[in-house]
Amino acid sequence: MMTDVTPDAFQYQKQKLIDIRHDLHRNPELGFEEQRTAQKIALELKSYGLEVHEKIGGTGVVGILKKGHRNQAIALRADMDALPIQETSRHEYCSTTKGRMHACGHDGHTTMLLGAAQFLSEKQNFNGTVIFIFQPNEENGLGAAAMVKDGIFEKFQIDEIYGIHNLPGAPLGEFSTRPGTICSSESLFEIAINARGGHSAMPQKGVDAILVGSEIVQALQSIVARKMDPGCGAVVSITEFITDGRRNVLPGSAILKGDVRARTPDDREKIKTHMQRLLSGIAQGHNVEAGFSFNTEFIETINTAEQTQIALQAARRISDNVQGDREPMSFSEDFALFSQKKPGCFMLMGNGIEGTHGKPLHASDYDFNDDALTIGAAYWAQLVKTRLPE
Repeated sequence: MMTDVTPDAFQYQKQKLIDIRHDLHRNPELGFEEQRTAQKIALELKSYGLEVHEKIGGTGVVGILKKGHRNQAIALRADMDALPIQETSRHEYCSTTKGRMHACGHDGHTTMLLGAAQFLSEKQNFNGTVIFIFQPNEENGLGAAAMVKDGIFEKFQIDEIYGIHNLPGAPLGEFSTRPGTICSSESLFEIAINARGGHSAMPQKGVDAILVGSEIVQALQSIVARKMDPGCGAVVSITEFITDGRRNVLPGSAILKGDVRARTPDDREKIKTHMQRLLSGIAQGHNVEAGFSFNTEFIETINTAEQTQIALQAARRISDNVQGDREPMSFSEDFALFSQKKPGCFMLMGNGIEGTHGKPLHASDYDFNDDALTIGAAYWAQLVKTRLPE
């Protein structure tokens, strides 16, 4: 009979976990700059007796814990990097680095996985191998690719992989995920309009790039509204509109930048095709040239059915508030590349509703909830026991 792991089992660790999380929060590091963070993680893992591999994919760290005889290995992944944001919170462990902040909770994710690693190293409660992955540069979508390029799946046996992310505004202790797409892709696009500038008093002598660009902006909004299934969850956003116009000078060039979110590769390609067609028609109508680039930085994060059920089973062992068919999220996740290579599941965990714990991810006054540390660590340990039972 398998004994469940509960958050109460981590009370002996709680203050230590809080201290680790606060230390990481005070010392945030951007993607591929996580030298101090990686060193701290490696030292912790070594102190638990794990086999430790450093500098995987740049600053990534991998810990290995084997017990029993089963030839099965699962990977648990946490992200380490911070964001280029100036923190505006008032707590005593605020960032000490100007313009750098853990505004997405990666300090909490790292700490939860360290807590699980220590707990599992001390208990004879699973049979198999657990690979603890601490990934750099999630925010820019580059860290997973770097670790894959560095041979993480060749160097280590990984049969399946699991990830977790905190969710502000969701109740503390809530777990939610779904089979299939859980996070959207992100594609960055750029449109370069080459028109013909002129005097603002004589617009007929040139071709106003702002007018052409504005027409393109309006047309792009028709893609999701009129050319896609209303329930597809896609988003097309213009985020920058840059011209060379000045006072009394009509611009001859303009650059539009933005991003596209999609829940399936097929929808992503449909949106790209619609954008190209609209752009071509408008450019031809105004007799201007328009360049177009569309680069997918994050692919869709897709959970496999079996691993999702395993993750949900583990979550239900430690929480009464578990949703197994939530709506996909519109944000993107670098975990997608890992789960493209191996079966896996990405889980969302409530960070709380009140105060800074309920602030949006990437807000300058967001903060990870310390009370979630034992909950997340217990989830990881329970997942290992569920998947690799004695």
